[in-house]
Amino acid sequence: MYVFLPSTMPALTALLEEGRLEGAPLTAFAADPGPDGDAEEAEYEAMYAAAEESLALLAADTGAPRRRVVLAANMPDAVVERHGSATGGVVRVSVTAAVPYKKLASAHVDDAAAEPDVAAAAEDPGSGAADDHELMWFAVQELRHLVAGE
Repeated sequence: MYVFLPSTMPALTALLEEGRLEGAPLTAFAADPGPDGDAEEAEYEAMYAAAEESLALLAADTGAPRRRVVLAANMPDAVVERHGSATGGVVRVSVTAAVPYKKLASAHVDDAAAEPDVAAAAEDPGSGAADDHELMWFAVQELRHLVAGE
């Protein structure tokens, strides 16, 4: 199942160093557009649901750079548990195993210029301060360069 995992830059760095994302069960989001829905739109919404959840991770880690990080991964269905039904084409799931580096498909990260707005959104998630910022897409092979530039 293709899932979107909320994360932070320090957690991404740890994943690259350790070869896997630990902490199971991990909160994630998946697209579930239903029979009449748009799969691409549902994936976009799932990615941004994970971005919203990353704000809580940033609030808990005051030393992390103020950039939302979303990791997209292809995980076996057997390690993904659904929580409730889909809302707006998005379903909350738990990943019950570590996420190996080789299962990552991409990462989606705020530009450094978004940091002041992301910081405000982490302090007040209902503010919508980060809503005008689109996440940038990074291929898996670019991730080491991304964290090295931090």
